[in-house]
Amino acid sequence: MLIRLELSSAAPIYRQIVNQVKYQIASGMLRPGDRLPSVRELAQRLPANQNTVLKAYDLLAREHLVNRRPGEGSFILDGVSSLKKSARLRQTAEIFGQAAAQCLQSGVSEKEAHDLLDQEFQKLSKGRKGHE
Repeated sequence: MLIRLELSSAAPIYRQIVNQVKYQIASGMLRPGDRLPSVRELAQRLPANQNTVLKAYDLLAREHLVNRRPGEGSFILDGVSSLKKSARLRQTAEIFGQAAAQCLQSGVSEKEAHDLLDQEFQKLSKGRKGHE
């Protein structure tokens, strides 16, 4: 699972984690039964503390996207990857909105942003082909 945080984003870190997990579920990158990194492990990978990651995981569990099993970890629930297209588009629009705001704040042009997005799609496409 790949999570990228934008520390200068207006969105709180826990919300960024939730949004990215939701997107990865909707896109099929995370599938039912997949185990999420432990709270401690993800907090160490990210510039976030364990309470922030725990808050994100708790919210995912309350939204019935993740099953938290004490001592075992957090797992993607069955049936969540079939989110409606409208929900997937709404989640993507929220992520893109945050990215666009960051681009404007950073002086990144629209063309540069499109080029960066294309590069990310290419990286992910190569990564998916390697897992098939």
